[in-house]
Amino acid sequence: MQRRDFLKVTTGSAAGLALAGCSTPNDEPRAGDGGGVDTTPQPEAEQPVEAVELLYTISLAQWSLHRALKGGEMDNLDFPRVARERFGIDAVEYVNQFFLDKPRDKAYLADLRTRCEDQGVESLLIMCDGLGELGNPHAGRRNEAVNNHKPWVGAARALGCHSIRVNAASEGTFAEQQKLAADGLRKLAEYAAGAGLSVIVENHGGLSSNGAWLAGVMELADHPGLGTLPDFGNFCLDWSRRDEPDAWYDRYLGVSEMMPYARAVSAKSHDFDAAGNEVNTDFRRMMRIVTEAGYRGRIGIEYEGKGLSEDEGILATRRLLERVRDELSA
Repeated sequence: MQRRDFLKVTTGSAAGLALAGCSTPNDEPRAGDGGGVDTTPQPEAEQPVEAVELLYTISLAQWSLHRALKGGEMDNLDFPRVARERFGIDAVEYVNQFFLDKPRDKAYLADLRTRCEDQGVESLLIMCDGLGELGNPHAGRRNEAVNNHKPWVGAARALGCHSIRVNAASEGTFAEQQKLAADGLRKLAEYAAGAGLSVIVENHGGLSSNGAWLAGVMELADHPGLGTLPDFGNFCLDWSRRDEPDAWYDRYLGVSEMMPYARAVSAKSHDFDAAGNEVNTDFRRMMRIVTEAGYRGRIGIEYEGKGLSEDEGILATRRLLERVRDELSA
């Protein structure tokens, strides 16, 4: 998908010409019909309906079902079917920890891809965690982290994904961390480009949750295969102080700073009010930021709340995204 070359997803609408009161040129005149000229008003023929480009389409992030997956109620191979049958969603985003030992298992990946194809579900990306710090101050460990991600580039390619999502953890001063993260990310992006994939970075704690910092990393890395994945909720700079207001970066500012580089977007949700609105994030304001940046790709549902079941939370998030889309399109 997108950024600079935003993914443009369209939905086709049935189109056709209605045959309205057609007659042949040689129709014979009928008695009392005005000399053979039919003066009865005829309905106008309908014009073909052009395909409508939606402001955005919806995908499902696998983390939304992490309790079911971790609890053994669901297997990773079932994810495409569940996305389609339970939620009517035709694109998915995987999390590597749910098939951590499978990035080189060709038979497993082929099976998962076949299941997607059988359901008409598109694989978009793999979210990769626990593979080392791409911005580690130690060059050897930084390179090790790059190498740890390479099998997942292969897995993403085997599944037909466009990207892997990574983290930009580092240590040091603001500027030092930018340079270190840019170095590791550029190396990984160069490798992924050889497989035709992109590397996208999520705001995921520490300085990566500072939108200005992450935008600066993108500029320093300066690689066409590198982008961002803005997450509506991951703007805590210090989880040890998460209850303190100054531990949080402004989420609306952060998303706006990341959008010029975005190749995916994560609609994080936790709790909903009686009207179906997410109580932590103003989805209308957020989606206005996203769409006004020119983004026309997938918006990934990532329900992480506890007030609703995982299924209910996913559906509530989908309804909200669809309602906001209708409002912004009006």
